[in-house]
Amino acid sequence: MTSTESGLPRRTLLAGVAGLGAAALPMATAQAAPGPLDGTPMGRYPSNWPDPTPYGLADTRLDLWPREDNSFVLPLELRPRDEEHGQVWMRDTYVNCFVVDGRPLYVATGTTRVPGLQAAAPWNDGIFVWVAPSLHGPWRLADTTGVRPGAERGKVWSPEFVGENRPGRTVVAPWQEYWYDDQFGKRGEVWAPELHYFRGTWYIVTCMGDHSRKVGSFLLVSEGGVEGPYRLVEGNLDKPFGDSFIGGPKFIEPGAYHHIDGSLYSEGDDAWLVLHNDLYAKFRDDMEDIVPTTNLPKFQQAPYSPEPYREGVYVFKHQGKYHLVQTAWDWASLNADGSARYAYDTGGAGHTQYQYDAVVAVSDSFEGPYSKRWTAGVGIGHNNFFADHHGGLWSTFFRNPNFGYWSDPSRIDQSAVPGVVRLEWTGPGHDRLYVKRRNPGLTVSG
Repeated sequence: MTSTESGLPRRTLLAGVAGLGAAALPMATAQAAPGPLDGTPMGRYPSNWPDPTPYGLADTRLDLWPREDNSFVLPLELRPRDEEHGQVWMRDTYVNCFVVDGRPLYVATGTTRVPGLQAAAPWNDGIFVWVAPSLHGPWRLADTTGVRPGAERGKVWSPEFVGENRPGRTVVAPWQEYWYDDQFGKRGEVWAPELHYFRGTWYIVTCMGDHSRKVGSFLLVSEGGVEGPYRLVEGNLDKPFGDSFIGGPKFIEPGAYHHIDGSLYSEGDDAWLVLHNDLYAKFRDDMEDIVPTTNLPKFQQAPYSPEPYREGVYVFKHQGKYHLVQTAWDWASLNADGSARYAYDTGGAGHTQYQYDAVVAVSDSFEGPYSKRWTAGVGIGHNNFFADHHGGLWSTFFRNPNFGYWSDPSRIDQSAVPGVVRLEWTGPGHDRLYVKRRNPGLTVSG
């Protein structure tokens, strides 16, 4: 994600495990413990919590959950499709704050679905953008009426826009168009969009999903404002970024799967593409493609053993430190003595998906080496960290409706939301970011 170095810039619980049921949802209104929200040196900071051992166990304490005292759901303007539900259905919530013409501009986007479908697959109808003057709103759909008069407001890109292609200007490439088969019918979805304002230009980095002709990340560039119009960069005319490999669900055709969940990190006049599978690449100066290389470089990390599948990877810089944020499923199981076990490992007999967490590692450099990871937030996976225009730190969340805690029928109506939760920094020399905790303890800066 965009650096904040200047101060402004992503099933039912295993029966009996930890005794957490619907009543355990942390919605208390307890006062948050005192401590800095924006990383400003104050002498005293929230403490780093000792990590569960061995390395790879998850920290599931309720202080690391979004709660009423540290989070809220953004009041995004409803589209006609949202009115029955009463709020915007969203996965992969992305929020950020940029300074445009001397004023803060907040943007929000994410993966959405079409009316009549319960998920954002096997197809959806594109990317919607909301804007606001402050984090609390009012949040309005981006005014796209000047770009496409009479079209649905706020929709900035879609496979539907293939008719806007012109010689020398591609909006939708052939591999991004809708297609049909006997198994799924209409196919092709776009997911996990991010908005970035870099060198005075708006960019969207996003991904064609599992049901598309080719699956992987691509970049759109605006020829106007945040509302567009957007076109596809030259490097994605034929395929997503990076090489194809075997991956994803079995129904993906051989050669179609590329690296997903693309993110953008910028610092100064340089920008990098960040992908899952530990990969990154520098963008060319003209931002039309990544710099060619035989093999994409990898972040230097301290992996878990076994290393779980991770997604939603991005980099966030704060107070001179690089935070590598990744999403991993916390799997619930039982130890040999019958006690609860939560870990970032893989599925198998006796393992149940519990929470979709954000885990973070920190480094002095973009490439690494990065520290061991810690649990930064429970259930906030596929998120992004950002700073508001006062310097306060936040993370997005959405509550994954597909599996785990939020897929339970008693909670499913509270899932897939555009949520934000406060973060706290543990100070120089400690250098961790956590969800704003109620009882973190305090340390004195050295």
